[in-house]
Amino acid sequence: MKNIDIPAIMEILQHEFVNNTMPVVDLIEAQTRDPFKILVATIMSARTQDGTTAAAAARLFARAATPDELELLSEAEIRELIFPVGFYRNKAAYLKQLPGALRDRFGGRIPQTVEELVELPGVGRKTANLVVAVGFHKPAICVDVHVHRITNRWGYLETATPLETEMALRDKLPLEYWIPFNSCLVSFGQNTCRPTRPHCPDCPIEKYCNRVGL
Repeated sequence: MKNIDIPAIMEILQHEFVNNTMPVVDLIEAQTRDPFKILVATIMSARTQDGTTAAAAARLFARAATPDELELLSEAEIRELIFPVGFYRNKAAYLKQLPGALRDRFGGRIPQTVEELVELPGVGRKTANLVVAVGFHKPAICVDVHVHRITNRWGYLETATPLETEMALRDKLPLEYWIPFNSCLVSFGQNTCRPTRPHCPDCPIEKYCNRVGL
């Protein structure tokens, strides 16, 4: 089995990240530095292509850039603004409830821990970890389909579910890589290490990969 050299892999992937299309949540962070907008965009991004999320976020933030402005919109207006993101009806309901939940539970602030964030409507562990890492630049491990698939494809982990992957990475991944790990692997998974027909001949980290499952 090939050696999974995480420091070498991350150095390469962070270089590749600069040259690839930035995942939508990272793009919004770079443009706004606003944890509220990052939280909203992350809720919208689940099971939705980045381009669709980015367009929906732009429409929504043009009307509601703060929790107070979002609360003034009706659920129907939110649905219209965010369509066609995946599960837009459910997400519109979550977003309508979000300002009140932030005010009633957290005094209007955006919480900075996974444990608090998952108390908000529409926020699971993946969303919470991403907001902590991208929105607040605090160590957190967000595991989406790319992270789960790629770490198992490398042979770095042997896990069956994203939650198992998150817990395994918490034990195994050096803390210094927690924040950039999701962003780098999402970009890598979208551009090179795709679910089907991955670009193995052109892969910059091929020498470290065991290609488990291919």
